Amino acid sequence: MVGGQIRYSIPEEMKKGSVIGNIAQDLGLDLRRLRSGRARIVNGENIQYTELKTDKGILVVNDKIDREQLCGDVTPCSFSFEVILENPMELHRITVEVLDINDHAPVFPNKDKPNTFKIGELVPVGMQFPLQSAEDLDVGQNALKDYILSPNEYFILRQHANPDGSKYVEMVLQKPLDRERHPHLSLKLIAVDGGTPQRSGTVNIDVTVLDANDNAPVFNQSLYKTAVPENTMRGTAVITVNATDADSGSNGFITYSLSKMKGNAADAFSIDGNTGTISVSGQIDYEKNKKYEVRVEAKDQGGLTGTSKVMIDILDVNDNAPVINIMSFSSPVSEDAPPGSTIAIFNVRDVDSEKNGQIKCFITGKLPFKIESTLTNYFNLISDQHFDRESISEYNITITATDLGSPPLSSSAKLNLKISDVNDNAPVFDKNGYSAFITENNSPGTSIFTVSARDSDWKQNARISYLLEDSQVSGSPVSTYVSLNSETGVISAVRSFDYEQIKQLQVVVKAQDGGSPPLSSNVSVKIVIQDQNDNPPQVLYPVQTGGSLVAEMVPRSADVGYLVTKVVAVDVDSGQNAWLSYKLQKATDRALFEVGSQNGEIRSIRQVSDKDAVKQRLTVIVEDNGQPSRSATVIVNVVVADSFPEMLSEFTDFPHDKEYNDNLTFYLVLALAVVSFLFITSLVVIISVKIYRWRQSRILYHSSLPVIPYYPPRYSDTLGTGTLPHVYNYEVCRTTDSRKSDCKFGRAASQNVLIMDPSSTGTMQQIQSEKNILDEPDSPLEVSWILHIASSIVDFFQHHGQCPNSSDLIEILPVLKYWEFEKLVSPVFTASPM
Repeated sequence: MVGGQIRYSIPEEMKKGSVIGNIAQDLGLDLRRLRSGRARIVNGENIQYTELKTDKGILVVNDKIDREQLCGDVTPCSFSFEVILENPMELHRITVEVLDINDHAPVFPNKDKPNTFKIGELVPVGMQFPLQSAEDLDVGQNALKDYILSPNEYFILRQHANPDGSKYVEMVLQKPLDRERHPHLSLKLIAVDGGTPQRSGTVNIDVTVLDANDNAPVFNQSLYKTAVPENTMRGTAVITVNATDADSGSNGFITYSLSKMKGNAADAFSIDGNTGTISVSGQIDYEKNKKYEVRVEAKDQGGLTGTSKVMIDILDVNDNAPVINIMSFSSPVSEDAPPGSTIAIFNVRDVDSEKNGQIKCFITGKLPFKIESTLTNYFNLISDQHFDRESISEYNITITATDLGSPPLSSSAKLNLKISDVNDNAPVFDKNGYSAFITENNSPGTSIFTVSARDSDWKQNARISYLLEDSQVSGSPVSTYVSLNSETGVISAVRSFDYEQIKQLQVVVKAQDGGSPPLSSNVSVKIVIQDQNDNPPQVLYPVQTGGSLVAEMVPRSADVGYLVTKVVAVDVDSGQNAWLSYKLQKATDRALFEVGSQNGEIRSIRQVSDKDAVKQRLTVIVEDNGQPSRSATVIVNVVVADSFPEMLSEFTDFPHDKEYNDNLTFYLVLALAVVSFLFITSLVVIISVKIYRWRQSRILYHSSLPVIPYYPPRYSDTLGTGTLPHVYNYEVCRTTDSRKSDCKFGRAASQNVLIMDPSSTGTMQQIQSEKNILDEPDSPLEVSWILHIASSIVDFFQHHGQCPNSSDLIEILPVLKYWEFEKLVSPVFTASPM
């Protein structure tokens, strides 16, 4: 805050627009600074006499200045005001002194009414007769200077000076009056000032000569002094003057009057003409007049007059409260404004005097602000600490100014300060992490969960957008699983979920506000896929095929509780949807066998008798515990026999289900075509190798170098019922030493299991004997090729959830023309399920 003071002197009555002075030059300011700082004049008066031209940097007259109206008889006469600039704040005090010009002539208050005197002829020489005084509003050299009495033989003029410098005159008798010669005298009193050109005023004096009253009233004091508080009620007596007259009768009766009423004293005081009591008759204001001087006249009936002076001092009363004038106020203020920032500049004035005009300012309540004084009666409101808009967005500031009078008076001004927002708060989630649940097989677009964050900032800084952070779920972008609405925070499914493929996924959501720079925070959302009962149980054992039958053998000597077999099933669902129960749906003899409801074990419930049928057909249903439940059915054939030959003799009469699975037929035909193609291709390769590289093939038989076989093509799941991806590529590699490798083939886990083919009436021994007719393999390469074909077919059926037996594959052997195939692969397909 910079402060400066300048004083100018100008004559009164200057025309509007007249230049007072060059403020920019005198203050050392640049014109651009005046404009950018929005320089302006600030004063507490109703009339603004000056105007600041910021484009030229000059101060000009804005209104006619009348020194007499502005200051009265006070000299020197001046007025002050302040020039304020902003950014940064500057305050300069300007004082303009108004010089008097001779624009007023002396004036007698009652110039149209002559001064009338009735004087007895016996009045002694030297008798004084007070005359009406003239008033000249000008001061100094231009004020009233002299009085001139028109020439006459009886009276001369005598002038006197008052303590305040003003003059009053008396007409003094220099020669005894002679009523017989001059009963009436007409004189003129002329008042002149000292200005150039000189101005004057005139009043007539009429003198009537009377007889015999030769004693004038005389006051007991030549000067009376008293004091009265301002705002004294009308009619209150101030002082009583007293005069006496030595004459008797009517010549001694005195009346009182106020003669000299300087200023507005005539409106403020009056005198009782009979008692001489001076009383308050108008408004007394210390701030307008601090004292009054009046002249009291005592006149007898003969016209003789005595005079005295009364000085009345006005006592100040604390009747004016301080006035607060806000000159500059900055709102809103940024919440990152540092402590010590100027919020407002204000001025406080109290027109009372001494302690009644002394001021102290304070802020009501506990607020982060303080008041500092700069120039006299000028104050700065500054911040005292850092702001936080999120805690308090606005302040209602009450500034109170109190004087030191008794009782003190005060006034207040209220300011509403708003705090503007700064992006200093990141969005905040309600929790550190969320868990959401969705049931599998949902429709794409289903809403899963809604995340919500809040931001303590305001408007654009509090506008939150939700983003999905890049991440991988099972090797795929998370955006292929879920989507996020950037405005509402709703997480939706992009695809239909399968619990059997994915149990849960973790996504990271970022909440970002619209500030600059933007702030953000992250939250983790765990989406749990809930299982539905959408998969029926799958029977692993006994294997159900359309081309051959599996029979379980029960000896006739079996005890009660004999374990015939065990139905093994699984359900890829989870929880109670995967709880399996077993029950016997149909049976040739329900009284002979039972099924364990929890473990699927088929046991005898009584001894087998000769009356029991040898061939028993059991239908077992496997149900899960889902809602609604799903089930699978398996048929178990049981033969009551004590030996395998007996069982085989019964086997030929077993009924067979002629309804073959259409899908299995399709797979077999497809496998037949693929194997045929591979066989022809391999046959050409073998012949070529035998012709061109016979010796090399023998060397390969004893080596460990790998031979790269033909890889089977891709196979697709045409039914689309599995829970695995639909395309797989199976690769099987064998070496020329496969016969000597560590590859192990499974064997039948139970001798009670017999593989039967309805198209063959021979036994396993017969088939084994027929096999001996075949020639030995030509080369190890042929053996490797057969192993490769067998492994490929096994993988193919296992991929499609089928477990064919050897009789199903024997149907393909006529095409292959290679019986060694059965010898190598039969043990694989006859292995009991795990």
